[in-house]
Amino acid sequence: MAYVIDDNCIACGTCQTVCPTDSISAGDPIYVIDPDTCIDCGSCAQVCPSDAIHEG
Repeated sequence: MAYVIDDNCIACGTCQTVCPTDSISAGDPIYVIDPDTCIDCGSCAQVCPSDAIHEG
């Protein structure tokens, strides 16, 4: 199951820098994860400073 980013996102971009599949992109107003390319590794959730990323 792909990870998702919730409204706690502060749009810092930290998650985007660690994603091994480039599945994370800047959205409006928060970052978004492409569920088709997310490999469920959890790297993004581990580095998110606002705990905005969780399994969808």
